[in-house]
Amino acid sequence: MTQMSVTAAGRGWSAITTTTLALALALGLTSARAEAQESYSSGQNVSPAFEGWVENEDGSFSFMFGYMNRNWLEEIDVPIGPDNSISPGPADQGQPTHLLPRRNRFVFEVPVPADWGDKEMIWTLTTQGKTEYAYASLRTDYKVDNMVIASETGSLGAGNSTPESRANMPPVVRLIGESVRRIAVGQPLTLVAEVTDDGLPRPRRRPRRRNSDSVDDPTPKLPAAALRPPTRITVGKANGLNLAWFVYRGEVSAMFQPLQVKVWEDTRAAANSPWAPLWYPPELPEDGLWEVEVTFDRPGTYVLRARADDGGLYHDVDVTVIVAPIS
Repeated sequence: MTQMSVTAAGRGWSAITTTTLALALALGLTSARAEAQESYSSGQNVSPAFEGWVENEDGSFSFMFGYMNRNWLEEIDVPIGPDNSISPGPADQGQPTHLLPRRNRFVFEVPVPADWGDKEMIWTLTTQGKTEYAYASLRTDYKVDNMVIASETGSLGAGNSTPESRANMPPVVRLIGESVRRIAVGQPLTLVAEVTDDGLPRPRRRPRRRNSDSVDDPTPKLPAAALRPPTRITVGKANGLNLAWFVYRGEVSAMFQPLQVKVWEDTRAAANSPWAPLWYPPELPEDGLWEVEVTFDRPGTYVLRARADDGGLYHDVDVTVIVAPIS
């Protein structure tokens, strides 16, 4: 039984014994840890997110959206319609229908006119039987710029700002060839994109081989400090230019060669993701042309997106692929 005591002044204050207090704290911390560490591979829903707005050169604005898929593995498809719509206006305003795992920031933009005023735009998304909404408006505290984008995606440390980060401009990606392609199931399709960039922010570099490394062992031995994942108080991301293709619309049946860098925040060690500890950007092609081969195992119409990302800023280009059955 819990021991109680009352102050001599008779005020009615109760004092829990040290043992009981320690037990309560321990149980509370254990519960908090369990809740913080709870995660799911599948079965959870996706929540849309309003990331902010930017002002365009012509005086119009663009609302920026992303989403949080609460699953680590399950990718969810939601066709345009009542379960995946934007209002006011047409239900289809460029949002994805194929939702990748975990947090995906600054996924798409919806332009609105200069006289938009104080109206709201709403992205409605229903997944796993649960409907959630993202409300976009031109409130001044939602305005973003390149520094905000770089900070939110993890390119900058908490509160950091340097001349280099402020000078960074987004890369530019250009699709080589037609924006609509037609192939058959199982037929390889080669996609080529040209990427240009200003070289900022400076990429994370792989540790150099130490003099003590054996010439017979081609694998450099990393210092012990490099093998410890960094401690982060915010989302952290490695800087360095890369181009990654992924399915933006259409149920997944696409297989890419080579394996593409993940565009979602996979923070697990050894994941092929800029948010993963010890990830390093790939070698850049000398001619600036990035080539990938993709095949599909079932017919349909797909939108593939290529995202050029320098760590802080990004640029996207899409290609529509119409896949016919094997004749």
